[in-house]
Amino acid sequence: MAFLIAAHMVFTFGILGNIASFFVYMSPVPTFYKIYKRKSSEGFQSIPYSVALFSAMLYLYYAYLKKNMILLITINSFGCIMELCFLIIFTVYANYESKIYTTKILFLFNTVAMGLIVGCTYSLSEGHKRVTIVGWISSVFSLCVFVAPLGIARRVIKTKNVEYMPVPLSLFLTLSGVVWFFYGLFIKDFFIAAPNVVGFLFGIAQIILYLIYKDKD
Repeated sequence: MAFLIAAHMVFTFGILGNIASFFVYMSPVPTFYKIYKRKSSEGFQSIPYSVALFSAMLYLYYAYLKKNMILLITINSFGCIMELCFLIIFTVYANYESKIYTTKILFLFNTVAMGLIVGCTYSLSEGHKRVTIVGWISSVFSLCVFVAPLGIARRVIKTKNVEYMPVPLSLFLTLSGVVWFFYGLFIKDFFIAAPNVVGFLFGIAQIILYLIYKDKD
């Protein structure tokens, strides 16, 4: 009976996690619609989307190694597609310097670094050790996804203007952090649960910052 309840909770939080993460990945759509309308990406940064793409790629690899983690595979596959779309739009409308910078980041970070991680973990480790190594790496970059939107915090504080702050992203990251924490807790997976505790705290910090400055711009 206890096992059935636990399995039900895992499935429930996995589905809720997919829904929350779906909105996380969709939340930048208004930002990129604004970029499209302006025909310029000036004022926005590509780093958060590159980091999010890398994190989704890592968790896809992690889910592949752990087996039977279809709920993790589905949402991170969707995440990879969305982040690639956002980065393409950003690059199309970016100035020359931003195009070069974004291209370098994608090549060095999302291609070379990812290739090295896959290659090294396959050649230098195996079994549970390989899963653990990839789990740690995935956790670190999952934290980077939560931290990345804070890069704009300094600008918000300095200018007292929240125009470029990704508020929907912060809100849905906070909700996603709560749901995936419980999912990781129920399946006893530290590498899923732990980063989302920090993610929740960073999300709350971003929302508080927005509430402080939203009426001052």
